[in-house]
Amino acid sequence: MKFKLSEIASIAEIIGAFAVVISLIYVGVQVNDSTGAVRSASANDANVAVQSWYQEIGSDQQTSELFYNALTSEEPLSNQEEFQFLMMYHGVFLALQTSFLLAEEGTIDVELREGLTSVILGVKDLPGTQRYWRQRRSYLHPRYAEYVDDIFARESDTAMDIYLLPEDETKRD
Repeated sequence: MKFKLSEIASIAEIIGAFAVVISLIYVGVQVNDSTGAVRSASANDANVAVQSWYQEIGSDQQTSELFYNALTSEEPLSNQEEFQFLMMYHGVFLALQTSFLLAEEGTIDVELREGLTSVILGVKDLPGTQRYWRQRRSYLHPRYAEYVDDIFARESDTAMDIYLLPEDETKRD
């Protein structure tokens, strides 16, 4: 059986179409795998950023004391200490902002974002947090700033016990 050149061309065209479909399916699978890897890496990066901030604040006594004093003080500390506090606090707010924006675009789960940002609810009423927010809110993404404003508006029992001043410790009971 002899095929005409036009018949061979038609068969080649059909085979080519199947090859394109199979290639597209393969690319789709690869993109899906890549998306999962990006989501995992982004979730890990969001966690690591906040974890690193906590580690940095918690592992140095001088830094911990300065941050705690600024966070709980009704009055700003010295200019240099207050500046240091604001920069430390801004670091964690930038990390939390990143998790917010990644959740908005669907790169990380909203539940992860909520877990990371829930710490704000425990410190929102502390004087240092209020000073920070008044001074630095405008430096953050507008949608994130509105999100934090909503957190600030939520009811909370009290600040986390760890932030209670000695005279407030009777509130624990």
